[in-house]
Amino acid sequence: MTTERFELTYRDRPVVVEVVDGRELVLRLDGVERKRRERNGVECVYVWTNVELHWEEHHFIEARWWPASGRVQVTVNGKTLMEASIEQRD
Repeated sequence: MTTERFELTYRDRPVVVEVVDGRELVLRLDGVERKRRERNGVECVYVWTNVELHWEEHHFIEARWWPASGRVQVTVNGKTLMEASIEQRD
C-alpha cells in the first residue's frame, strides 16, 4: 500500500491529508479520521470537516485531489493552506 501523506498544523490542531493507493482521499483532524472518499472516476475528489476553535469560532477545512494531474490542495475558509503535486501511479 502506497500513501502520500501531508501533515499540517492549523491553529495548533494537527491536520493530516492522505492519498491512499491512488484510490482514496482521507482527512484527519486531531488524529481522528473525519472523512474518506474513493476516487470512483470523478475529476476531483473532495473531503471536508468543520472545526470549532476558540470562542465558538468555526472553520471549514477542505481537501481536494485531482487524480488526473496529481494536484492536492487544502483550504481553510476558502484560503489555501497547502498545495502539492503527487506522482500518479495508475
